[in-house]
Order: sequence, then C-alpha cells, then structure tokens
Amino acid sequence: MRIDAASRTVTLDPCEPAFFNNPYPAYHEIRAAAPVFKWEEYGYWCFARHDDVNALLRDRRFGRQILHVATREELGWAETPGHLKPFYAFEQHSLLELEPPVHTRLRSLVNRSFLSRQVERLRPAITSLSNGLLDRIEAKGEADLLTEFATPIPVIVICDLLGVPADMAQQLLTWSHDMVAMYQARRDAAIEEAAVRATIAFSDFMRTYIAERRKAPREDLLSELIRAEEQGAKLSEDELVTTAILLLNAGHEATVHAIGNAIKCLLEHNIRDGIGEGHVEEALRYDAPLHLFTRYALEDLEFAGIRLKKGETVGLMLGAANRDPERFAEPDRFDPGRDPNPHVSFGAGIHFCIGAPLARLELQVALPLLFQRFPRLALAAPPQYRNAYHFHGLEHLSVTL
Repeated sequence: MRIDAASRTVTLDPCEPAFFNNPYPAYHEIRAAAPVFKWEEYGYWCFARHDDVNALLRDRRFGRQILHVATREELGWAETPGHLKPFYAFEQHSLLELEPPVHTRLRSLVNRSFLSRQVERLRPAITSLSNGLLDRIEAKGEADLLTEFATPIPVIVICDLLGVPADMAQQLLTWSHDMVAMYQARRDAAIEEAAVRATIAFSDFMRTYIAERRKAPREDLLSELIRAEEQGAKLSEDELVTTAILLLNAGHEATVHAIGNAIKCLLEHNIRDGIGEGHVEEALRYDAPLHLFTRYALEDLEFAGIRLKKGETVGLMLGAANRDPERFAEPDRFDPGRDPNPHVSFGAGIHFCIGAPLARLELQVALPLLFQRFPRLALAAPPQYRNAYHFHGLEHLSVTL
C-alpha cells in the first residue's frame, strides 16, 4: 500500500490477500493520513471516516443511479457492451439501484413484510431450522459452519418468506453468487459471462414460477406482490421479477457472511455464554460483511473539501467507518456492551437495508443456539477470507465440536 497524503491518493490492490484477510490496519493508516482519498485502483474518491460515510449515505445529492438525471453522452460513458446488456437490463429495475419516486413505490410494496413485528413471527421457524441443521452437524464431530449452518439459514428463510420452494435453494445460491460477483474487485470476462447466464436463467425461473403462482396464490410475499401488480399496476412484470430475485439475493448473500464472521469473532474472543443482541450488533460493527458501497453525485457539488462533478462515483468505506476511533472508543476491541453502537453495516438513509430486522433476528437466534449445543466448539483451522472485496466473508469456517 502507498499513501500520498499531499495528493490524497492511495494505491492498494483490493485483491492482495494481506488486505482482504485483514483490511483494518490499512483502514487505520489511510484514515490517519488521508481520510478522503482517491483510490487509484478504482479511480474514484473514497471516504473512511464514520461522520462522512454516515452523512453520504443520507445525502440526497447522491444516489444509486445517475441515468435518470443525465445521459450516457453527457457523462462521457460508452454504450453498455452487448454481452452485458441482459444483466444491466435486469439491474435497472432493482430496488437497490433505484431512486425516488420509483424506489419509494417499490420499497413500500415489500417493506411491510420486513418490519420488525412481522419478522418476529419467524422466530419459531428460524429456531426449528437452526436446531435441525445442528442435529445433522452433531453426529459428525466436525463441520464447515459456513456451508452447513451459516448458508442454509438465510436462504431457506427467504425462500419460505417469498414462497419459493426450499428445494431450489442450492440452485438459487449458485445463480445468486454468479450475479453478485459482478460487484467484487476481481471481476473478469469469465465472471461477467457467468453473471449474464445466471441472470437469464434466474429470470426465466422466476417468470415461470410467477405464472404458476398467479394461478394458485398463497399467503407469501410473492403472492402479495402479484396481487399488487394485478390490482393497480403498481409494478410491472419486469419489476416483479427483479424485486423477487433481489430479495432472494440480498436476503441471504450478506447474512451468510454476517453469521460466519460473527461465529469466527466469538470463537476468537472465547465468548460462548450469554450471547445476546449486544454481541450481534458488535459483531456487525467489528467485522461487517460489506465494506464498500458506492453512490453517484447527482449534481456538481462539494463535500468534505472535494469538488465532485455530476455523475462521479464516490466510495463509502463501511468497514473503515465502523472502526473509526473518533466514533468508537477502542474500535479494535470487541465490546458487546458498546452503547451506543451506531455502526453503518446496514447502511443508512433511503437505502437502509430493508432486511435488517430479519438479518438481526437470524443472528440473534442462530448464534446462542450454536454455542448452547456445542459449548466446546473450537476452530479447526485459521479461517481465511474470500478474494471478493467489496464483500468481506470467509471461504470456510472449519470447526471441531
């Protein structure tokens, strides 16, 4: 890593194992020398302080999309490559990528299913699912908790919530991983091709499944969205398909690694008893599953002394913000009693993670059960993180019981 404080530039390969396995020392060096910096490998300004990240998440002068206020020609953008058009045609209807008023309309349709009081009703089902997975693990004496525990919980729960068959979970995971890989640092032609194939296949599956559900609606979120579409054209078929897939993707992708990172953290700190909400919130702060979130400047503006032109990308360093000593005393210390704990792992503003109550509940149920069932749980090998920055999650989590 090279930091030039005078020009406020940082040269840092996000695919460097020493970095993606433990980015926090680099974050501290950067924040001390150039908390607002141009990350050379990405080519845009990044913000590492908690106050800046929190403000940028809420600042309506920035957005997740830009083509609603500017043309590609105005921005100097080339046309989307032909082989990527199916992926970006799908993405243009994604709740995560939209701004008001379309974002407001779509989010209002799904929001009520993810309110805390609605999600709380899933506690018995999550408890039963977690215990069932632990029953399978118990007979083996060892396990990879990432694949055998952290992964099945979120994907099966979101499948049940949406009304998608749980026996499709593995195929949905494969499609989801291929699509989400478009946003990691090591994207290449093979990753792009896999993402396009997955987008087409996942969309075809959802269109077929939606057609079946129209004929036989049930009490699930997918049926609710279909009814909304039929009763007032509140969302189009394309929006319906993209929203269902986004909820499946986002509903498990980050939560899998939130669970995995939290288990690793608790084991490394030898915490096995009394695990509660404080442990969950501190684990989310201490080792978040998403470390970089980008937004566009929607107009010419100035922020933190940096002049930005309309259409410029900015990077919000969520992982760095969560370890900012100006906001968190002793930020590298795991403190379940930390109060307040204003981490930004779920974002903030209008794009605050809609599934945050569900993710929190899954962690609050799964973690205590795991350590109650296996009080002698121990790491079988030092965990390694995936080469997948902006995401931050483990390759495996091998343990002995």
